[in-house]
Amino acid sequence: MAITRRIFVAGAAAAIASPMLAQADPWAGIADAAGALSQCHALAVRQQGQPVLTEVFRGPAIGRAVPIKSVSKTIVAALTGAALDRGEISSLDATLGEVAPRLIPAGADPRVAGITMENLITMQAGLERTSGANYGSWVSSSNWVANALGRPFVAEPGERMLYSTGSFHVLGAVLAEVSGQSLLTLARARLGDPLGIEVPAWTRDPQGRYLGGNEMALTLDGMVRFGEMYRQGGAFAGAQVLSRDWVARSFDVRTRSAFSGLDYGYGWFLGQGDGVRYALARGYGGQIICVAPAVGMTLALTSDPLQPARSGGYFGDLQRLIERQILPLAKAQVT
Repeated sequence: MAITRRIFVAGAAAAIASPMLAQADPWAGIADAAGALSQCHALAVRQQGQPVLTEVFRGPAIGRAVPIKSVSKTIVAALTGAALDRGEISSLDATLGEVAPRLIPAGADPRVAGITMENLITMQAGLERTSGANYGSWVSSSNWVANALGRPFVAEPGERMLYSTGSFHVLGAVLAEVSGQSLLTLARARLGDPLGIEVPAWTRDPQGRYLGGNEMALTLDGMVRFGEMYRQGGAFAGAQVLSRDWVARSFDVRTRSAFSGLDYGYGWFLGQGDGVRYALARGYGGQIICVAPAVGMTLALTSDPLQPARSGGYFGDLQRLIERQILPLAKAQVT
């Protein structure tokens, strides 16, 4: 498999691969297509564990940790699997009232105690969303967990997906509660150390809890390593980081996004392109980790974190790039 690596600094390209190699490299067209998207900062692709494309088009240098926004939700989902593997949570059917009753605020709807861990990780808690137009008032509140759990029910738990960072913040608070460790400590010990990546400290709520579901930062290589671990059934560098069963369950369809139309598992959006199934972690602005185990592919892509990436706009462009160009090429490389 040919390898192309061209690093773009301040808009100027410096080709590391030879012109002949770049010309013969089928991934060069993918680099051109991604670089033509003005919000796209960097792209890395591995196939069968080998780097086939690594490019920085604009923005921060390749080794710098950058905001991954709601890809953080997929990190928290992985930590939920780690807690299940360790028996800290008995099952995803366990309820908030059973696992972490101290998190439930006084005066909350009685149904809050019956919200399950699966309801939280699939964002089907039924509570009014804290994302979108409600995000600002939520993070301005004096207690983010209490605010999220004190909101009115707009659907029954398990009824439908309501994209809400509050659900993952509550889930992160549960993980801290059952382990007796902060979400940062868990992320570093259970993911950062075995994957060989740095996990910088990030935003905390007024109670000192690390925000579950937003504001984490990773390098492009760190994103790739996390994706590679999922692609390989929870294994990385000879160690089983997450159980194979958890990874398989994470890629099963649990609900569906009303915004993108993609299915959703445990922290991963699920789709297919050219007959190849993929799982995708998505963050505001166009931060992406995508894995397609059937063709041995892992992809990480970073974008301007200050610009929106709606399904009808830039994210749609990225989705088409993945489904119509990257996955067919990856498929062709293994057939």
